[in-house]
Amino acid sequence: MKYSFIAPRKKRLISGELRLVLFFFAVTIAMLVGTYVFLEYKTYDFVNERKNVALKEKSIKRSVEVMQEQIKTIEKEAKIVEQVTTSNAVMKESIRNLFDLVPEDITLSRAELEEKSLILYGMTPNKDTYEYMLHAPLRSIFNRSYTSFYPIENGWYRFVSSNYLDDETVEEIK
Repeated sequence: MKYSFIAPRKKRLISGELRLVLFFFAVTIAMLVGTYVFLEYKTYDFVNERKNVALKEKSIKRSVEVMQEQIKTIEKEAKIVEQVTTSNAVMKESIRNLFDLVPEDITLSRAELEEKSLILYGMTPNKDTYEYMLHAPLRSIFNRSYTSFYPIENGWYRFVSSNYLDDETVEEIK
């Protein structure tokens, strides 16, 4: 007995609609898992990058501190160079003035110029020439001035002139 007009078909366990729904669920779950994995990777990458940036920041801070120390050292050296240059210029001018001060009749054999003193060694035809032409200008510059004369064979005199500035005068000059 046949009651149906069509031939019976085998029934499937999962119908087409259910298969479609399961497919969409699988795709949705795969997308969620993919998103989760992507976010975990990005979080891990961000943490590593943050650590690297923190290390670079520390390194840069250290190099900035080192550079600041170097800048301070260079500034100190520049001040020293400036002081030496100024001191050299003053010394050069002082030496030039000293030699301009010495008249033609007097011959210098040696001059020792220090911060607070000037010691001159030389020859003069007589004591008066020395007194009026060299000793008078030296007395106007220095606080204390001492001269010793030694006669030589040709009638001239060898002299040693020691001239000193007091501490107060040195402070005023500076």
